[in-house]
Amino acid sequence: MFFSCWKSYCSFLQIEPNIRKQYLKIRNQLLSQKYGVNLDSRRSLSHKSGSQLTLEKSFGSSSASVAITKMRQIASNSVKFHESSVSPAAGGHLRYSSQSSLRNHASSASSEFLTEDGLVPTWAAEATRAMTGSTSLAENYAFCGVYHIFDVHKSVVTSVQFAHDDLTRLASSSLDGSLAVHLVLPEPETCFVLKHPKGVTGFCWSYSNDVIMSCSEDGYARLFNSSNGRCVRAINGMQSAASILTGIFHPVNNNMIVTGSSKGHVEVTNCSTGIKPRGAYAKLNAPVLCLCFDNLGHVLWAGDERGYITSLFYNVENARLSKGKRFSVSGTSPVTCISIRQWISREAREPSLLVNSSSNGLFLFRIMGPTNSAILLRRTFSILHSSKLRIKSCFCPIMSFRQGACVVTGSEDGSVYFFNTESANKACINKLQGHSAPVVDVSFNYDESMLASCDSKGQVIVWKKEP
Repeated sequence: MFFSCWKSYCSFLQIEPNIRKQYLKIRNQLLSQKYGVNLDSRRSLSHKSGSQLTLEKSFGSSSASVAITKMRQIASNSVKFHESSVSPAAGGHLRYSSQSSLRNHASSASSEFLTEDGLVPTWAAEATRAMTGSTSLAENYAFCGVYHIFDVHKSVVTSVQFAHDDLTRLASSSLDGSLAVHLVLPEPETCFVLKHPKGVTGFCWSYSNDVIMSCSEDGYARLFNSSNGRCVRAINGMQSAASILTGIFHPVNNNMIVTGSSKGHVEVTNCSTGIKPRGAYAKLNAPVLCLCFDNLGHVLWAGDERGYITSLFYNVENARLSKGKRFSVSGTSPVTCISIRQWISREAREPSLLVNSSSNGLFLFRIMGPTNSAILLRRTFSILHSSKLRIKSCFCPIMSFRQGACVVTGSEDGSVYFFNTESANKACINKLQGHSAPVVDVSFNYDESMLASCDSKGQVIVWKKEP
């Protein structure tokens, strides 16, 4: 319930800041209804708050009043005793308080810890902790071992991805010219393997999962039917001698794809017609290794071989591209992967960019500026990455309600690393060891029950999370 509410509001956070506050108020009401204690709220339930008005406006006055009535009944009928954390009473006896007095105490206590934007810190938000349980971030990302190993590729596996909102399908590509689609559940199997004339540098699922776009060293981006593997269309780049190194679908209009080439070309193509709109093109100063759109599809981030990240503005009306700003990540080391996340955790609500660079680092940037086209470095994590391998990383798909948030990355030492983005000391919370070669890419399924990783020797390992 909370994640569906968040998904519906996250795309509007940059447009209307008040929507974020309304979301937090509605969330507090729902937490109160489930657990009986509203520790994140600053107002008493006996008065109609702004959250109640928001509920009435969104769901109707009758539904809102029923919800508030149920919360009041829970608060009045259930009497829980609470041990005071101040000091024992006279005579050595501990003091206890009823549910109603606890609610008033919690309201004043939470107000004491409120931040400037009206947020109770995670360590003081009792309702949030009740929802997530007593497990820490490290315990939440503990894995019980290898679920299955796919061994269909004969060379470097360039990418591995689970299908969007799908627990069963997984795809992987390799420089041996193969693109494989696997079935993970109920029994692991490889459905089909698609062959290309040259190496496959990467691929991308469409948001409806009906099409897979592959990028190849032969200069073509191919669209395949994900059900039967039939090639729907082959799209060549502006220069036939240029390899297509990366490609993505537009997040709002899946008819549009964007590709990056070894000549530094960033091109937009209508995959239904194969036509490249006029002006839907940008030229960078180095081969484009990775691309990433923001959620609304307005800003496109491109990482190149010379260590720069360039922001490009995408016009949704005519698909034209215009250059924004350019940022140097770490000298001249290639930028091999870019991932974006609008909301990492309940405390880190600003858009963030996760970047891999072959300077032995994983970088987390904060997206800033009136047009969200500027970045500021937040944190750096050390990994082994100095070769030309395009090591990749990803955000964990579920927004964290615990203290901190988690990102996952591959490494040249053959390990998969989990980092807490909010921890200054001992940021690495877990490490998976099972590959005998550098880990190139990692991917979570949408509910985080499984993690897939691939290496430079052709293996794809699916890890299963502890229940």
